[in-house]
Amino acid sequence: MLWNIDLTLVDVTIVTRDAYADAFRQVTGRPLVKLAPAMGRPDSEIIFETLAINGIVTGDDHLPRFIDALARSFAARRKRLNKDGQVMPGAKEALKAVARLDGVVQSVLTGTIKSNAALKLNAFGLDKYVDVEVGGYGEEVYPKATLLQVAQGRVKALYGFRCDGANTVLIGDSARDVQAARIAGASMIAVASGRSTATELHEAGADIVLPDLTDAPALVAAVAHLTTPMDRKAG
Repeated sequence: MLWNIDLTLVDVTIVTRDAYADAFRQVTGRPLVKLAPAMGRPDSEIIFETLAINGIVTGDDHLPRFIDALARSFAARRKRLNKDGQVMPGAKEALKAVARLDGVVQSVLTGTIKSNAALKLNAFGLDKYVDVEVGGYGEEVYPKATLLQVAQGRVKALYGFRCDGANTVLIGDSARDVQAARIAGASMIAVASGRSTATELHEAGADIVLPDLTDAPALVAAVAHLTTPMDRKAG
């Protein structure tokens, strides 16, 4: 089970925007005028577009410098996550319910860089339900579908499970999450808690669309529908 983080499990948009503005200033020496929209994209892609739309000619060192600055800026604001952010309704109960399924490994497939993803999960006590070491993250410059396959490889290497499209479920809130699952051959449970509507998620090809995560039994039933007992025991 791979979970998207932002607007699926947590909403820390205000803190993220502030961290981006600070990182931009550190890297360019200029104030941030416009931040590229997330739309389910990885931080690496958002960084490049943000630099471009603010008139910065990028060089080979811009991405690593920006990622380092973003990690520092976000970490400096970690105490604000609970104050200015929130866990999405039902997220913790959903993670707990899925964790009870036999043979399930839960991790994340997120556009957020790894260090910031860990801080987001930890701030709301969600980190205990996922193995962050086998996830896919925003500093890894892959298309999201390829990143999903990278995460599958990490699960297989660490846990020894057969890990392919037949026993992988992605849970996310954006049409881009759905597209990544489709390309990678994984099942997709979409949650209409972000900026993509239920109709858009259906049209993108989600297997199942839920309004939110508040109905944990419905989520577990969706997982059961998309996998088989043998698949779950195999990973």
